[in-house]
Amino acid sequence: MNHTVILVTREGMGSAAGLPALQIKLVEKYFSLMLAGDDLPNAICFYTDGVKLTTENSPVLEQLKTLEQKGVRLVICSTCLEAMQLTDKVRVGIVGGMPDILEAQLKAEKVISI
Repeated sequence: MNHTVILVTREGMGSAAGLPALQIKLVEKYFSLMLAGDDLPNAICFYTDGVKLTTENSPVLEQLKTLEQKGVRLVICSTCLEAMQLTDKVRVGIVGGMPDILEAQLKAEKVISI
C-alpha cells in the first residue's frame, strides 16, 4: 500500500456533461484495474456526487468492499450524505467529515482526483 489518496467527486468518471453510462463504465474499469494491481492507495475519499458510489445499488459496491477488505480506507463525507438523504443507504466505508478527508490528503504523498 502506498501513501496515495484518491478523491472521488462524481458518480462515475469523466465530464459531468458526458454520457452517464460511459462514466459508470469507466469508474468500474478503474476500480477493477486497481484491484488487479499490487499497489493500492492508502485511502479513497468520496464527496459530492461521489458518495453515491458507496451506497446500496452502486455499480462498484463489491469492488469497494474488496478494496476495504484489502486495507484501503474509504472515507465518505457525512455532510454530502445528509444533503442527499443517503446516510442510511451507505454500504461500505467510514462515514466521516471534511476533517477526515483533509487529514487523509495532508498525510498523503500524492493525491489523485478522478
